[in-house]
Amino acid sequence: MSLVKIRKRALTIETTYHEFGPVPEHPLRMAAASAVVANPFAGRYEPDLMPFMAELRGLGHELASELVDTLGGRESVEVYSKAAIVGLNGEMEHGAVWHEAGGWAMRAVLGQPKAMVPANKAVAVAGYRIMVPVHYIHASYVRSHFNSIEVGIQDAPRPDEILFTLVMGSGGRVNSRLGGLLKQDVKGEDGLR
Repeated sequence: MSLVKIRKRALTIETTYHEFGPVPEHPLRMAAASAVVANPFAGRYEPDLMPFMAELRGLGHELASELVDTLGGRESVEVYSKAAIVGLNGEMEHGAVWHEAGGWAMRAVLGQPKAMVPANKAVAVAGYRIMVPVHYIHASYVRSHFNSIEVGIQDAPRPDEILFTLVMGSGGRVNSRLGGLLKQDVKGEDGLR
């Protein structure tokens, strides 16, 4: 019997056409694909979370593929991240299973970019909204691509659920101009620079 029981899924798309300055040639698109899953360990301590993490890889692949399709193909994706919100009958570690399951799924779908996948997680009530940090997929130090998107679902997670989300976006901040490593100068050898 599967440990992954999905109650609902959601896809959020945010498009920024301009800020205060010049209108960019292409709008910035950010998207979050989320799934609300029953927490198989709600209300109890489970010493072995690895089977749950392994089963979540399939869900991670589905959500990552949905994001790539939404953004127009993997060549359109420049930023990524992941997050989990655990309902009150769970613990932070129940959300941490998403680090490997969600992160490796995005890497696989995107052709193995080297930058670490940022993350955020919380234990909270239904309707909680979490800020999910993103950065450039090939090098973590590309300052122009430090950004975030708010994710949440009005009725999730219920106390015995977990909301898992993956985030991808089409570029850096609109009108970024604070220096640092530029995307075109990335060597891509170590995931940092």
